[in-house]
Amino acid sequence: MIRFKTFLVVAMLLLSGVASAQHERGPVEIVRQTTDELYQLVDENREEYENDMEALRADIRPVLLAEIDTPYSGRLILGRAARGMDGAKVDEFADALSDLLIRRYAEGLLGFQTRDQVDIRPLAGDNSERMTRVKTRVSLDNGEQAPVDYVFRKTEDGWKIFDVIVEGISYVTTFRNQIGEAIRQEGFDTTLEKLKRGELKIDADG
Repeated sequence: MIRFKTFLVVAMLLLSGVASAQHERGPVEIVRQTTDELYQLVDENREEYENDMEALRADIRPVLLAEIDTPYSGRLILGRAARGMDGAKVDEFADALSDLLIRRYAEGLLGFQTRDQVDIRPLAGDNSERMTRVKTRVSLDNGEQAPVDYVFRKTEDGWKIFDVIVEGISYVTTFRNQIGEAIRQEGFDTTLEKLKRGELKIDADG
């Protein structure tokens, strides 16, 4: 089985955002535009990024978070622990989680070599404003293709991604299981502080 971590890196790549267009962009258009945007960013600055990962993280962060519904993802990952929790706490958790993802996977973005590595499929199946899934196939160096899908929902600010599914494995579910266990053992505040300091061990392989 292809490793989940490897393709979450690719997933993070495709989640990077671009400035909003005058018309409302649909989920497929968002994935297509953001793929091109991040490829150009990495391709034009590859040498700088290879020598300065902080610069890469700094450039990724604003464009990445522009397309993700981080508070909603945060609540999904927290699960039952989020019930009755102050919204500011959920936002703090979501921000800490996004920082963790950026730190862990920024280096992998340098392996994105060409736009042709990603085949974006037309929408198919049952989709709605609550949940629409954009399917893609990522070409690997060995010639195989890996499914990386993006799950969107319609918000007041347009379509936003709230989950990534790599070879059938949801990152929301994976992180919810592991963080939920940490919260049960140590409590939310301790878990949050560890997450913010980069001390919380999370296995992205599921």
